[in-house]
Amino acid sequence: MLNYNEFVTALPFIAGGALITLKYTILSVFFGLILGTLLALAKMTSFPLVSWLSSAYTSLFRGTPLLVQLMLVYYAIPEFTGYKISAFEAGILAFSLNSAAYISEIIRAGIQAVDKGQMEAALSLGIKYRLTMQHIILPQAIKNILPALVNEVINLLKESSLISVLGEADLLRRANIVAAEKFIYFEPLIIAALLYYLMVMVLAWFASLLEKRMQRSD
Repeated sequence: MLNYNEFVTALPFIAGGALITLKYTILSVFFGLILGTLLALAKMTSFPLVSWLSSAYTSLFRGTPLLVQLMLVYYAIPEFTGYKISAFEAGILAFSLNSAAYISEIIRAGIQAVDKGQMEAALSLGIKYRLTMQHIILPQAIKNILPALVNEVINLLKESSLISVLGEADLLRRANIVAAEKFIYFEPLIIAALLYYLMVMVLAWFASLLEKRMQRSD
């Protein structure tokens, strides 16, 4: 029979896993955004080899399951390099590399949606390509792709639950620990699901505010 007093005392333990989940999400999006931007620019370069390599990278990481990538990073790196990677490092690395593939396509599409005449006009005025991209093209592209970027962040937040297979005490892992200790499964998993839902709604709300503010700035 379920002892609700014991379950209530376990709620802070489960909720604490949300902080671990957010840590994985924030760090992975940060690194994924940097690498994804570089990949997007590489795809549009005039050097065929660089463009092909960046496209092949995207195809590989989008075409294979994230769980397989996570397991490969965690088990292959120690085998081939001798470095005993931690579950945290493996998670951040795998999630960042995977997210970068999706973000690169989002950014590439956003850049290509900006009128090409702006780039041509800037270059004709003697403005360097890097400065044109940094101050003219990318700011407009970000406004166009903000909803898609938010969707990627939300997807990554939910997919971060895969780190539980490596024993990391994230939200899902902690819910499973409580379930195993108390011999109840419905309540801990419902709490975990509600916390995931709450985090997603907060992200969506924040993105909506940011989008409205950017529209007003126009």
